[in-house]
Amino acid sequence: MPASLALSPTPAPARGRLWRTLRQWWAVLLFGAVAAVYALSPSSHDARSRNATARLLHATSWQALPWFALLSALISLALIRTLVVTAQSYGLSQFALEMVVRVLLLELVPLGAALFLLLRVALAGDLLPQADPAGGLAPHALAAERWRLELLPRVLALGFAVLALATASGVLALLLAYTVVYGVTPWGLDSYTRMVGRVFDPAVCLALGLKTGLFAVAVAVVPLASALQEPYAAARRAAGFAVRSGTRRVLAVLVLLQAASLALKFL
Repeated sequence: MPASLALSPTPAPARGRLWRTLRQWWAVLLFGAVAAVYALSPSSHDARSRNATARLLHATSWQALPWFALLSALISLALIRTLVVTAQSYGLSQFALEMVVRVLLLELVPLGAALFLLLRVALAGDLLPQADPAGGLAPHALAAERWRLELLPRVLALGFAVLALATASGVLALLLAYTVVYGVTPWGLDSYTRMVGRVFDPAVCLALGLKTGLFAVAVAVVPLASALQEPYAAARRAAGFAVRSGTRRVLAVLVLLQAASLALKFL
């Protein structure tokens, strides 16, 4: 038989991996769609579901806020000081504060909040749901009771946590930027508020809100959907793999969203 006929153009293992990857991403999309349906259904928000959501909101937002605020303040202060000193050294002092606000609030704050929550999910196993005994069940085949009491509260808590931490970090960054440039004095408020208003025009606010919302959806949906795809029999020994797999997928989504945001901004 000729060698050209003996060789397959696409090896079977490669086709199998591609098909498995596509099925996994389809399961993630389906999980997000079913979660949206349950979130918009009034019957999903009974007393037990609200209590479960409140407990998870406390764990993901309130308990993480002090540590995130401290970390965000240290990183923001270092970046603000570096950008201001660099701009002054090149004679661009009049653009220093606007550059700080654009770099921090428009690019780094939403991404930092999403990465922090992703690390929180990866390190805290209690935020991930237990794999289904059958393994690989479609999200719409899961019991409605499990959606209301276990899955939907986690989706809502993680999504809200990204938005809350990004908002808190943004306000803190604005306060630190003002303090570094003007000091503890009210005399710079007039020019500072005019500059911030110039930066955050309606189009920029809409783009920032959309990007932060997509980050929140990615962090809330992808890790949970990935955890549900692991068979229950192998859950203990494959728990680390499930976390790493979900983390890689979220990182891929965040990188794509950030790249798309920068492309739309500068093209």
